[in-house]
Amino acid sequence: MLLGAIVTKPLDEAQASRVIEMAWEDRTPFEAIAFQFGLNQDGVIKLMRAHLKHSSFKLWRERTHGKITKHAKLRSNAVTRHKANHRVKQF
Repeated sequence: MLLGAIVTKPLDEAQASRVIEMAWEDRTPFEAIAFQFGLNQDGVIKLMRAHLKHSSFKLWRERTHGKITKHAKLRSNAVTRHKANHRVKQF
């Protein structure tokens, strides 16, 4: 279990790095992170607090707090999927 979240097994460094990347993306909802990695919003917050510098964590929280795009239920139905351009297609 990782940081009191709903994860049943610990995340490795690559997975933790990907969760941090997804959490920084404005259009990636917490539900997508929960689906892919088993971390609910509280778990993501705890992971970010543990892995980021204090100032970076505060910046991230200010950006995401109350942001509609970070919660799937609050999003417009027009927003269906976001694909980051910098991600390399994997086979």
